[in-house]
Amino acid sequence: MSDEVFRVETHGIDTIPDEERHGSAKDLFWLWFGSNLTFTYVINGALAVAFGLSFWQATAVVVLSGLSFFAVSAAGLSGIRTGTATLVISRAAFGVRGNFPAGVLNWVVSIGYTIVNTVVGTLALELVLAQTGLADGTPARALALAITLALTFAVTMWGHATVQFAERWAAYVLAAGFGVLLVLVLPGADTSAPAAAPGLSGWSLAFVIMLAGPFSYLPMPADYTRYLPRTTSLKSITWTGALGGFVSSVALGIAGVAAATQTDMTDAVAGAQGLLPGWFQPLFLALVLGGSVTNSIITLYSSSLNLQVLGIPWSRARALGISAAVTAAGSLAALFLTDFTTSLLSFLSLLIIVFAPWGGVFLADMLLRRCRYDADALHAGSAGAYWYRAGYHPAGMAALLAGMAFAALTCDSALWTGPLVAPLGGADLTVLGSVVSGLTYWALARRRVPAYAPAA
Repeated sequence: MSDEVFRVETHGIDTIPDEERHGSAKDLFWLWFGSNLTFTYVINGALAVAFGLSFWQATAVVVLSGLSFFAVSAAGLSGIRTGTATLVISRAAFGVRGNFPAGVLNWVVSIGYTIVNTVVGTLALELVLAQTGLADGTPARALALAITLALTFAVTMWGHATVQFAERWAAYVLAAGFGVLLVLVLPGADTSAPAAAPGLSGWSLAFVIMLAGPFSYLPMPADYTRYLPRTTSLKSITWTGALGGFVSSVALGIAGVAAATQTDMTDAVAGAQGLLPGWFQPLFLALVLGGSVTNSIITLYSSSLNLQVLGIPWSRARALGISAAVTAAGSLAALFLTDFTTSLLSFLSLLIIVFAPWGGVFLADMLLRRCRYDADALHAGSAGAYWYRAGYHPAGMAALLAGMAFAALTCDSALWTGPLVAPLGGADLTVLGSVVSGLTYWALARRRVPAYAPAA
């Protein structure tokens, strides 16, 4: 068995043989539950209130957005059939060459979010070190960064089995801690309606913020299902993974909503900390650190597979070194040289213009094929059935561009405002780019896709 806890995983994007497959669908619950016990959702819930929504309105947005994890979890079904990573499988929808740009952008997004998580975790640990008198100032920050990076990289380096093991045990601890946070914050929530209605702009921005996180996972679910036996129930995979992400994201999102109705959450960590009793504040900072690490682990792991998809001729563990080096450099720059975290977040949020339509095409292709792929052809390059025309699938590329055009025209972000935002009353309809691209792909490919999809 090449996939064991605390043993370096030898497989990368190559097909996992049937004799090496193991585990069950319940493993996915703990993976998505643990990795989404991150303070990011508290921040997102607070932003929904900042956009003018009441407690109950913002809570409705949090709950409805959490249902998107059913799409994320369903995207992992293709991993069972093919035994390989999501960004290898998406060659069937876009072509081998057409898949390359999304692979590059996904790697950028993975590293970007890992840097953001590392910075948040480092700052939380720095406060713990200062409050306990262990270290202060620059030495405290440097030590906190080293610990945060070490925790993230060590688990990721070992690979798939260790990632699942770490996420499960971290989930037990983080769930207990964040449960206490909910008990302390929820009773003081102001559930009265705001003086003025939020309007379409407030509603749409709240949905975009809450959906950006789940959408960013779409290029990676099969990375964590590819080891499961082929006999695993597809229904159980969808439900267990979806419930894991739903429960944790919704619980923390509601905590953020409740906190924002009581205090200024411009600095979310400081704002939430101010609502807590003194005895719990160090534990709260430890939760922020733990959530940042668990989220970074799955993101960084997928980034190493991503580099193999892009053609890096190294093993997964060696390819991880590139992602690790870039993450460390970016975190150092954010913490010691210049504060570019806000700009980085703005840039990452803008990339939903690409990943919402990409997800729409990928899911539509998977549904049309009913998860039936030629696993060998996915790795065959120009000799395989997924080369299409010069490496590009015309239907997939056309659908992607249609969805991106719609998303760009209706996007309202710090870096770009689409020309249709004002006529729409300030509404941001970026996430609907996935619907546009999915329907376009269905219209263009529904009569032709089965010819390119022999059963595995």
